[in-house]
Amino acid sequence: MKPWSTACPDWERRILDGRSLIPFDPLFPAEAQAALDIFGDLRLVDVAGSPAMREASRRWVLDFVGAVFGAYDAETGRRLIRYFFLLISKKNSKSTTAAGIMLTALLRNWRLEGEYVILAPTVEVANNSFKPALAMIKADDELAGLLHPQPSLRTITHRNTGATLKVVAADSQTVGGKKTIGLLIDELWLFGKVAGAENMLREAAGGLASRPEGFVIYLTTQSDEPPAGVFKQQLQEFRDIRDGVVVDPRSLGVLYEFPRAMVESKAYEQRAFWHITNPNLGASVDEEYLVDQHAKDSRKGPASLNGFYAKHLNVEIGLALRLDNWPGARHWLAAAEPGLTLDGLIERCEVVTGGVDGGGLDDLLGLAVLGREKISRKWLLWTHAFAHRGVLALRQEIAPRLLDFAKVGDLTIVDRMDDAFAAIARIFDRLNKAGLLSKIGFDPVGVKLIVDALAALETPITEEGGQVQGISQGYKLQGTIKATEDKLSDGDLRHGAQALMAWCVGNAKTEQTGNAILITKAVSGVGKIDPLMAAFNAVALMSLNPEAQGSVYTADRGLVVFG
Repeated sequence: MKPWSTACPDWERRILDGRSLIPFDPLFPAEAQAALDIFGDLRLVDVAGSPAMREASRRWVLDFVGAVFGAYDAETGRRLIRYFFLLISKKNSKSTTAAGIMLTALLRNWRLEGEYVILAPTVEVANNSFKPALAMIKADDELAGLLHPQPSLRTITHRNTGATLKVVAADSQTVGGKKTIGLLIDELWLFGKVAGAENMLREAAGGLASRPEGFVIYLTTQSDEPPAGVFKQQLQEFRDIRDGVVVDPRSLGVLYEFPRAMVESKAYEQRAFWHITNPNLGASVDEEYLVDQHAKDSRKGPASLNGFYAKHLNVEIGLALRLDNWPGARHWLAAAEPGLTLDGLIERCEVVTGGVDGGGLDDLLGLAVLGREKISRKWLLWTHAFAHRGVLALRQEIAPRLLDFAKVGDLTIVDRMDDAFAAIARIFDRLNKAGLLSKIGFDPVGVKLIVDALAALETPITEEGGQVQGISQGYKLQGTIKATEDKLSDGDLRHGAQALMAWCVGNAKTEQTGNAILITKAVSGVGKIDPLMAAFNAVALMSLNPEAQGSVYTADRGLVVFG
């Protein structure tokens, strides 16, 4: 075999021109054609006239099928490309294509008692793939005689080889111990929300170690929330492979998404461009339906509209903007200064304030350091969070996201909260010894353990010394929240573009109470905002315009409540 590359560095031009996103012909054309002959004969019974797949499928579907099966070397029994990733908008016949590919694999298989699996995150998604496979068999007398379906088990057995195709809803007991030849993972974005999904999928694909002809196919739409967990990992991995950043000829990604410039300019809002991520527009995707749905979701507000863009146009959601979203979120991305670290903040600033919030065993402990730059007097923000390991079990719905933050260094997972308190104390000790620390702001409730850790430092940071101050929460924080919004919108508050804070800012919801607008943990629900609340505490203190280098504070006033 001559070397081949699965990179497609000109994908943006290709997708705009409507050309194939697969940058090479099938490695073994005869194998590709043999599979396409089978795939092409399968019938779509839910389409008028029950056309064959070769008649109903757009070119992109056939190209993808040809790439999957055309990577198999029949002489050696080895598949040279083993991992495939297809990101495609909703309603582009994803589940039907999945059923057709896996039926073709079952029919092309030579291994006795072989196992093929379509792994879905839920029973509903599993049925979406099994039903078209079952219909394809019933529509063909030859297939009906060769394959034995068992709908109650969502299993199809090849009568001659004994090989099976099973469509299963995922759980660790279902996928463990299988010797899978071909694994198709449907709706990967939903697995990104499942704690332990990475290990589950690893178990499901374990059979490839002894099945050189094996393959894994990931099929997915974009997530309706910022990507997380195993979905985020695979999405970035296959983007890098496509772009040539990662060289991996064993993996092929076909991603129908908008070029970056079109995302940044919001060109996807224009109907004229909707075909870019909907290659089945005019076939399985009805354009008038998209127009109507877009209009309905526009009337419902930003949350629904973001959902439309994510599911029907594959636009990745950044900040989860909603009608009740904190107004500062609108300016958050524009205020980013990627690469701003705590070290950089220390070097550039003349004075800093700190903020701490949260810290329960099922919560995050948020830390914020806010500095005032020496010359520009702009505010620079760095944050971090700590979580007890038990949070991963108690809050399984956000566990994959927390693990993502830990991997990039925005969050530290601890076995004892004392370790988190000590780590925070060390950070403030460093700032204090550098002559930068003005004050640290806390929610006055439940701060004793952190205050004790600060007081135990070699150079104590204490209430009595005037460097620990309570910050009133609730409606009294309204002025601080508004000041933060103003600083962000004016470009006078910069932050390090940390993924953790983007998530927290997106989670922050507002609530009207009397004449006040509140941001509280109760309103924000399962989405954590502790580092953002810590930042508000730091902003409250920086708004007092602390003096640089040796500010003097009254030493005998105890824990003062500001606001």
